[in-house]
Amino acid sequence: MTLTEVTDRALASVAARLGRENETAAMLTDLLGEPPPAPARHCGGAVSAFWMGPDQWMMDAPYDADPDLAAQLAGRAKGVASVTEQTDAWCRFDLTGDGLAEVLERLCPADIRSYAGGEAVRTSIDHLGCFLICRTPKHLSILGPRSAAGSLHHALMTAMRSAH
Repeated sequence: MTLTEVTDRALASVAARLGRENETAAMLTDLLGEPPPAPARHCGGAVSAFWMGPDQWMMDAPYDADPDLAAQLAGRAKGVASVTEQTDAWCRFDLTGDGLAEVLERLCPADIRSYAGGEAVRTSIDHLGCFLICRTPKHLSILGPRSAAGSLHHALMTAMRSAH
């Protein structure tokens, strides 16, 4: 099992403006190559998204390709959605390998054992509001507040030692 800090991704939130939900969904479909993710889901390839709330998504792209992802999304949105830069607000740790459920069960109430890939949920880990994204059953991403990155890392490492 491996825990890796991921620092090469740009993040931006997209929220459809009232009455512009369909236009926002169409813009994101064009960008992602598929409809934006439904509740508790994640989708995409190089540019991906996960559901944050009704008509709200967090977009994720390689930082080198889109260092100003928010500006690029705002330009595409043309006023149908509100776009907010999120890169510096979040830290990301990727947990890969076997036995991920044993680790996360010590930290949060998410039903990791049922995950097959594509799930994305908001949960509490060590009293921190985090997003948990299941890329595959052997690859989970944990996004937490950057201001608490050290605490989140400590909690993840402690749970990893406890589980194995």
